[in-house]
Amino acid sequence: MKEKILLLLLPFWPPLIPPMGLACLKSFLQRHHYAIKTVDANVEGQFRELYDIYFNILKESIPPGQQGNIYNVGFDVLQNHMNAHLNRDEGAKHSDKEQREYLELIKIIIRSNFFYLVDDALIHRLDNLLAEFYLRLNRYLVRLLESEKPDVLGISVYKGTFAASLFAFKRTRERYPHIMTVMGGGIFADQMPVGSPNFRYFLEQTPEIDKIIVGEGERLFLKLLQGELSKSQRVYTLKDMSAELLDLSLAPLPDFSDFDLSHYPQLASYTSRSCPFQCGFCAETVSWGKYRKKSAVQVVEELRELYNTYGSQLYLMSDSLLNPIISDLANELLNSDITIYWDGYIRADKHACKAENAFLWRRGGCYRARLGVESGSANVLELMDKRITPGMIRDAVSNLALAGIKTSTYWLVGYPGETEADFQQTLDLVEKLKDNIYEAECNPFRFHPTAQVRSPQWAEERRTVLLYPQDAREWLILQTWIMEEPQIPREVIYQRVNRFVAHCTRLGIPNPYSWPEIYAADERWKKLHPNAPPPLVTFRDANVYIDECKKVERVLMAQNIPQDNGDFDF
Repeated sequence: MKEKILLLLLPFWPPLIPPMGLACLKSFLQRHHYAIKTVDANVEGQFRELYDIYFNILKESIPPGQQGNIYNVGFDVLQNHMNAHLNRDEGAKHSDKEQREYLELIKIIIRSNFFYLVDDALIHRLDNLLAEFYLRLNRYLVRLLESEKPDVLGISVYKGTFAASLFAFKRTRERYPHIMTVMGGGIFADQMPVGSPNFRYFLEQTPEIDKIIVGEGERLFLKLLQGELSKSQRVYTLKDMSAELLDLSLAPLPDFSDFDLSHYPQLASYTSRSCPFQCGFCAETVSWGKYRKKSAVQVVEELRELYNTYGSQLYLMSDSLLNPIISDLANELLNSDITIYWDGYIRADKHACKAENAFLWRRGGCYRARLGVESGSANVLELMDKRITPGMIRDAVSNLALAGIKTSTYWLVGYPGETEADFQQTLDLVEKLKDNIYEAECNPFRFHPTAQVRSPQWAEERRTVLLYPQDAREWLILQTWIMEEPQIPREVIYQRVNRFVAHCTRLGIPNPYSWPEIYAADERWKKLHPNAPPPLVTFRDANVYIDECKKVERVLMAQNIPQDNGDFDF
């Protein structure tokens, strides 16, 4: 009898869609007759409750003008706090000196992200929450392992799930030493690339993790289970298979049958892996390797099968970029006998600048376009090697909005070389597009020593330093580096994030996270754009079949948008 495998995703990872990686692993391994159980602990109310309380405490304590995008900036605080709380050995007695050092570290973490000094009382409140979190996680984990009795525990780990995952590995080894523990996930793409200082230190500190899979996991995990990889080896990468990637045309449909889909606003699918571009700040190609895509015919057949199995009409496509297939996908869906809505990441390229394309995509089911526009400055876009211009961003966003497609825009502040004038151009562009932006999310630039396309160049050209004390490494495990940028200190970057958020608030552009905020954002969009798709909440009613997209008519703009495709033509 083959091994029973438990695949797990732990808090905190926003449950927008069921875990795509686990669903793909399950369907692939089941083909080879393994018994697989997939579990997403992020939908458990007992954990989400503590997450909400943690952020509410931060909101109450940090001055509003310094909160910025609190759910992203605060996520860095939560992640590092969880690591420190776990690794200082909470059950042990600590000297007064150790306690002072710990409190000071958490203050430094908060101050380094919000630039605000908090008192000991706040740290104790947050710390008590984390103590309760680990107590709940321990009970949850024991019940799960006793119930499932796996031979192999595989945990998919990301930045926000790192601490909880380490806790699970430690407790599994202590209580169930016979279970083989395997770690994979996206954390090896940014914070812990193979060969990085973080990765090397992590290996030294985690003997409870038996095997580590880096990169695309289906075939590596199978070969590990079948004994085709070196047993003496602990870390496996695509190099152990001669960099042979999965043929997506042969990949089985993701299996979501273990998940309670009522917890997720959308179901998930995908058309490709990796990305055909290499923006300077990105780690996508570093992680996934060569870009590959399915045919539009295959994608539509998979969507049809998913709909027939689970009844969902709305899908988040988990691709890095949909542009290479978007028109073919829209045409294929438009001509099919089924209506599927989808949202995903779209590049503001010359095709998105054409109104006829935007209307084609809308009629073909495009519900939301997630646009990594990054900056309103031509100078910064060129530094990033984005190969788009502010004019292209303006045209793409406006045309998509005219068709009714929700435009989620993502902006990056503080990219190396960005000046105050560059940032002001970003604010100006946001203001010009205010009625055509569904939501605007801004993030500060974060540097990783080896993970990004430009990491080697930046490390050579600029001095890099640790953000947190070197002697706190044992508690944090994952160190954070910053580049000393004389023109743009870290505090200035975060001040710009605060200014961006305040600017969007004045303009009425939301960045919704909760259901009430999403409902309000959908109502705003419907008032602004006659072609707006149904609100997100509509798709939660399984008894309603929605097909309005195929009936959307193209309308003429009140005034022409100047077409400016810039110097790039791809």
